[in-house]
Amino acid sequence: MNRRLLTILLVAFFIAAVMTYVVYRLVGSRISQGRPTATTNVLAAKTDIKLGTVLADADLTTIGIAGAPPIGAILEKEKANTIGRGVISDLYAGEPIIESRLAAPGSGGGLAPKIPLGMRACAVKVDEVVGVSGFVTPGMHVDVVITGVPPGVQNPADGSQSRTLLQNIEVLSAGTDIQKDKEGKAKPVQVVNLLVTPEQAESLSLASTQATIRLVLRNPLDTKIAPVMGTDSANLFAGPNDAKPKPQHVVIRKSAPAAPPAFSIEVLNGKQQTQEKFAPPEGHQ
Repeated sequence: MNRRLLTILLVAFFIAAVMTYVVYRLVGSRISQGRPTATTNVLAAKTDIKLGTVLADADLTTIGIAGAPPIGAILEKEKANTIGRGVISDLYAGEPIIESRLAAPGSGGGLAPKIPLGMRACAVKVDEVVGVSGFVTPGMHVDVVITGVPPGVQNPADGSQSRTLLQNIEVLSAGTDIQKDKEGKAKPVQVVNLLVTPEQAESLSLASTQATIRLVLRNPLDTKIAPVMGTDSANLFAGPNDAKPKPQHVVIRKSAPAAPPAFSIEVLNGKQQTQEKFAPPEGHQ
């Protein structure tokens, strides 16, 4: 057979094979698109649901998800077990309800189900600038800085001190509470709930009555505890060339104890009488 003819046949066979494969893929994709995709019915939020809401039947709807549903999604058949559970994070309309976004059955609603075991939610009053401007929102991490006059300072004019009481504290919620002023009138107060340990809750509660509390926002990825020593008014107004005042240490000197008196013993030897004096042993009075 002519070599040229053989080459032409091989090239034609290769082109035909490639075109056959392309046509097969195109036809196969069209056929797969025409087939109905299996869907799974899962529960979703019918409207926007806020943290702490107890789910009711009116809050739920059913949506179909093609393919595998999200991990932890609650199926339609589990709707009865979902009603009455509290929401521990905000849900949005049309969003599938995930098991981890709900409180345990029977724990109710509100903020309490979101508190991990062994932790506490401690409320802190903040100023209007922090609360209204959205400076602190749930999920953020803050440092707690206190400012006041230390105990033992007779004259408050000697200067206030400021130091960091707690670091890397998570914010559980931020909102407005209604409290009464000195005249008994209701007034709105900006309140932030912080997630703390029982020991931190004691320090924070004491600080709220003894000093002014300010929250300092920090990057949630920055979990390092900084070694801060605090500062006072003298350091605040000191210039760059001024020597910062050093803390005064009071040294209490104890006077040496008085030497205990010596004691004597009278010795009788027949008619002879003598008197011996002895010093007290060390460590005895």
